[in-house]
Amino acid sequence: MKLVLFDLDNTLLSGDSDFEWAQFLISKGVLDREVHEARNVEFYEQYKAGTLDIDVFLDFQLAPLARHDRAELDAWRREFVDTRIKPLMTAAARSLVQRHLDDGALTAIVTATNSFVTGTIAREFGIEHLIATIPAWDGKRFTGKPRGTPSFKAGKIERVEAWLESIGFWWGSFEQSWFYSDSHNDLPLMSIVSDPVAVDPDDTLRNHAREQGWPVISLR
Repeated sequence: MKLVLFDLDNTLLSGDSDFEWAQFLISKGVLDREVHEARNVEFYEQYKAGTLDIDVFLDFQLAPLARHDRAELDAWRREFVDTRIKPLMTAAARSLVQRHLDDGALTAIVTATNSFVTGTIAREFGIEHLIATIPAWDGKRFTGKPRGTPSFKAGKIERVEAWLESIGFWWGSFEQSWFYSDSHNDLPLMSIVSDPVAVDPDDTLRNHAREQGWPVISLR
């Protein structure tokens, strides 16, 4: 049996859904442009530099979910996916996913972006399993805080292993395992699978991939 894991932002997508979601809410007037746009860019630069404090970022990113009811959020998400995300889903990315699905691999997206934003995106790719940062829900609305371990850096390993255990598998269950990612933030998980693949990688990941002899591909 084979296991295939995909990072989402700047890997399967030719852009960042976390960043785009905040920009979308700014464009809708839901978030104040002057206050939030500079902060959104600042967090994105920290992520690329590998200096992001995930807890501080999640306080920023999940707060808007807590201020609006679910029906309104769902309507915004449908518009967001149609207008901002589908244009970022390249034919090459769709084809890569489909090849692994056709091969019968157990396939999942593993992303730091929260599951409210990314659940619909995973379904657009035809991927059943999603491992994402979970926004806490109190039974009536989002709380603005995460639940459990964020799916970020080494947290991705913890979350993947918990998911595998929940469905009766572990790393040794698979004859081959892949993880596709663009970011050096994903080096912990990339170092565990048998077949790490750098996708349109940042400079740090590109250099590491070359040193280790990992494949480097482009989906753009």
